[in-house]
Amino acid sequence: MRKWLKCGALALLCWTQGALAGTVLVVGDSISAAFGLETSQGWVHLLQERLVGADDSWRVVNASISGDTTSGGLARLDPLLEEYAPEVVILELGGNDGLRGQSPAQLKQNLAEMTEKAQAAGAKVLILGMLMPPNLGRRYTEAFAKVFPEVASEHNVPLVPFLLEGIAGVPSMMQADGIHPTAEAQSRLLDNVWPALKPLL
Repeated sequence: MRKWLKCGALALLCWTQGALAGTVLVVGDSISAAFGLETSQGWVHLLQERLVGADDSWRVVNASISGDTTSGGLARLDPLLEEYAPEVVILELGGNDGLRGQSPAQLKQNLAEMTEKAQAAGAKVLILGMLMPPNLGRRYTEAFAKVFPEVASEHNVPLVPFLLEGIAGVPSMMQADGIHPTAEAQSRLLDNVWPALKPLL
């Protein structure tokens, strides 16, 4: 009887461990925090719904904070990695760095360090790229745009070149501030992310 109980407990443990394939940790800013919307409308929540529909063993943790920069994300990444032990980390940061005119070199260093920390913790990394509006000047916008593909290439991780592809500049897809996507745009955001994310799952 005791042997049977032991075997049963072991089987239950294996089943429980197998029931959760892993955690996807999203470290982002207001775009991933669903600024101006209900959290349930945001693309990160839609991602969880899509994963539940396909395979309920994945959990999505949204650690996005409106206004956050790569410096902020870097400062809080270690505790997040320790708490959630994610299999996949999505980095959606950099937009606020650019809007504040911060150095592309610092942006690159921060993104690189975040990628390295996540990889060292055993996670796969996906970088979501961003572009800056032309009013910031060609020299700055070009230097900014190069950061994301450079970090992705140097660390051999996938990249979504521009998260707001098909959304930025489309009035119906952007809120009145011209920065944050509308509720209607959230499914497009997820569609932009999905092709690069799916192979990591």
